[in-house]
Amino acid sequence: MPQKDYVRATRPKAPAKGQARGSRAKAPAASNKPWLLIALTLLTLSVFVYGLWFLKQQPVSSSQPAAAPVKAPAKDELPPKPQSEPYQYIKELENREITVEVPEQQRSVPAVLQCGSFRQQGQAEQMKAQIAFAGITADVRRTEGSNGVWFRVVVGPYESRRAATADMNRLRQMGINTCQVRNWT
Repeated sequence: MPQKDYVRATRPKAPAKGQARGSRAKAPAASNKPWLLIALTLLTLSVFVYGLWFLKQQPVSSSQPAAAPVKAPAKDELPPKPQSEPYQYIKELENREITVEVPEQQRSVPAVLQCGSFRQQGQAEQMKAQIAFAGITADVRRTEGSNGVWFRVVVGPYESRRAATADMNRLRQMGINTCQVRNWT
């Protein structure tokens, strides 16, 4: 299919007056009478100037007398200080002791991070090496259960779950997303 140049394509010329009956008529051109625009502008300007002159001729009326003397503002004085304090709670609060019982904060349960549980020890060692690249020391623990032998990759113990969560987030940034915080038992 040949390419068509739409940029250089010309529009078909409009038919001359009276040639085509169904063609559109030309829109009327801009006004050829600049004197009409000048007359409207002068009329608007003269009405505006007359309005300003009319407002200037009106007398100014005010509700206050024109020659009112200006009084100096009165000095704002404070009332005299009372001889005795009308409230007693101020003296009671000064002499009162309040005892507050603060319970000793419970230490959180030690926590560990379990990052994986594998059937083969080689896979557990690979996970331990990945954690070591993050700068955290991990251990591989062998556990025997009712469904066989498992090798668990464990980091910790930590004093609190908050410390364990901080290392878990650090490991997630390194791409190890399998760690979970568990209570240490």
